[in-house]
Amino acid sequence: MSVDNSPLSEIAPASEAIHQDLTAANRMAPRAKLAPAPKAAAKTGGLRLGFKTGEFIVYPAHGVGQVIAIEEQTVAGFKLELFVISFIKDKMILKVPTPKVASVGMRKLAEPDVVKRCMDTLAGRARVKRTMWSRRAQEYESKINSGDVVSVCEVVRDLYRSDTQPEQSYSERQLYEAALDRVMREFAVVHKVTETEAIKLIEVQLQKGPKRGSKTDAANEADLNTDVEEEEEAA
Repeated sequence: MSVDNSPLSEIAPASEAIHQDLTAANRMAPRAKLAPAPKAAAKTGGLRLGFKTGEFIVYPAHGVGQVIAIEEQTVAGFKLELFVISFIKDKMILKVPTPKVASVGMRKLAEPDVVKRCMDTLAGRARVKRTMWSRRAQEYESKINSGDVVSVCEVVRDLYRSDTQPEQSYSERQLYEAALDRVMREFAVVHKVTETEAIKLIEVQLQKGPKRGSKTDAANEADLNTDVEEEEEAA
């Protein structure tokens, strides 16, 4: 059996040449570019579109919230200014682009004249349309999410039941509580009272409303919750 007695010094140059070739190839190969890291949002102060940091506002889909910051964030190379809104009771943070404020219906808290209209509405006569409950429920939901506090008060008034009236159905109760919660939160901030005190204020106004009649009359109103649609009186 033959043995290769060539010295190691003859192998080293070949290994070094291979290493040099690989190094050159790596230099020539294109390198993947790393995406730039997103820039952290920069907090800004001051006033934007009439809203300022620390102010309570109303967002139609969620009710009363508080602007806790106004941020600038870079998205795809474009700077975007955002209202950062906290809904403490719901444990939620919402970021709204400042150009979208008008389209989403974000507004300031109710002014005194609007609050007076709310009080008058709550104390007014219930106006229940003689239509299918499913249709009325959709109208109530639209009012609740409209952001118009007077419209929300109309839902509270129409779905309110006194002790002399039949109890609300489950779906009526759900809508009533949702509307009541929206009004209660706004009244609590506007009047600077607790939520319990705001509820009492609303209930006092509801009890001032005209009586709907006897239990028999009230039962007739309850029949409106059936799926039978009746024609309204001709105009």
